[in-house]
Amino acid sequence: MDLIYGIKDKPKFGQIVLFAIQQLLAIMAATIAVPAIVGNGLTASAALFGAGVGTFVYLLFTKSSSPVFLGSSFAFIGSMLSAFAGAASVQVGYWGLIIGALMAGLVYVIIAIIVKFCGVKWIDVLMPPVIIGPTVSIIGLSLSANAVGDLMRSSVEGGSTYVALICGLVTLAVTMLCSTYGKKTARLIPFIIGILAGYALAAIFALIGNATGNDSLIVINFAAFSEIKGLFALPKFTFLLGASEGLKGITGTYLLTIFAAYVPVAFVVFAEHLADHKNLSAIVGTDLLKEPGLTRTLLGDGIGTIVSTLFGGCPNTTYGESIGCVAITRNASTISIWGCAVLCILVSLISPIVAFLETIPACVMGGVCIALYGFIAVSGFKMFQKVDLNKNRNLFVASVIFITGVGGMVISFGAVQIRTVACALILGILTNVMLKNEDKKAE
Repeated sequence: MDLIYGIKDKPKFGQIVLFAIQQLLAIMAATIAVPAIVGNGLTASAALFGAGVGTFVYLLFTKSSSPVFLGSSFAFIGSMLSAFAGAASVQVGYWGLIIGALMAGLVYVIIAIIVKFCGVKWIDVLMPPVIIGPTVSIIGLSLSANAVGDLMRSSVEGGSTYVALICGLVTLAVTMLCSTYGKKTARLIPFIIGILAGYALAAIFALIGNATGNDSLIVINFAAFSEIKGLFALPKFTFLLGASEGLKGITGTYLLTIFAAYVPVAFVVFAEHLADHKNLSAIVGTDLLKEPGLTRTLLGDGIGTIVSTLFGGCPNTTYGESIGCVAITRNASTISIWGCAVLCILVSLISPIVAFLETIPACVMGGVCIALYGFIAVSGFKMFQKVDLNKNRNLFVASVIFITGVGGMVISFGAVQIRTVACALILGILTNVMLKNEDKKAE
């Protein structure tokens, strides 16, 4: 691709601002969706702050040589919910998020060290496309029930399910239309436009409901605006939320639960990391796995995840929306990514913007999430579309992963749970190992 600006190029200041805003609009919807889905006191402002700081870390580790933004990871939603479900209190749950991110980040660090000394061939052997593709798909498919549930849920008690459904479907429709038929700007920010359309419709229903005394039309809660105490406010950082209780309530069993919830998913997200950097390499014309190198990108992603979770509670991952923004604008300058990270932090400190983000109705987020989760699932399908499913080995591996994943398999050992994505990945690897001699048998 002919780039307008290369990785090390420096656009004019005004252009940097515009490019940074484009990146921010591209990644914002997905970044704020994760804390909205997980709940339990996590906020959009803290997630944005954490994503900005995490991206700083990534850019430092990669020597500003990889133009991609790190945002909230959807793959860890189930893991984050486990941190709260298995905790003795909400405060312990916050520490569970931090400990889980530390474990997941260490997985990246360990893999980075192994890659440094052993290369990458062992990765292809352990997790070939027939395993990685279906497992990535399961990340999206396993969250589909959450999206549908939110699509029909009002953010106000007494709100009509049908009104919520209308707002959610309008959000989804606008998102799809903008992405498919919109001009360059609309195609760049379809999720933001969809959210604004759904939000506006929910607000109109609320106005009509208030005017007519019909509470069933009110599916949006504007309470966050009444709580604004000034133009600026510090986000509710994760480490501060858990500080009141300290480490009390954290048991060995709880740590095992966190380990089982986070570590297997880290291996799945590692596969996404590889796929994203291969895709980005093709766009920018530089093999990022060689320069700055897979070791540096893994360290940046892993340490960035730990730092981001300390502030925002959400583990990070490289964003396809950010990569798409680079492809569409033909601007690979990492200065734009630095600018986007700065904007994320600034936006998280402005109370009116934060209040708007917190009042986005659940049904509107549900409409967006149908598309987002679908994208994750389809990206997994793409990863193994060239796999020969006429071979029994590949057919069984994919079948085991899909059925256990879609069926929602969860294994419990006392209070320790191995959640759906982890179960599917582990069983897929075991199946692949068990049937590894199929080709030799055929010969």
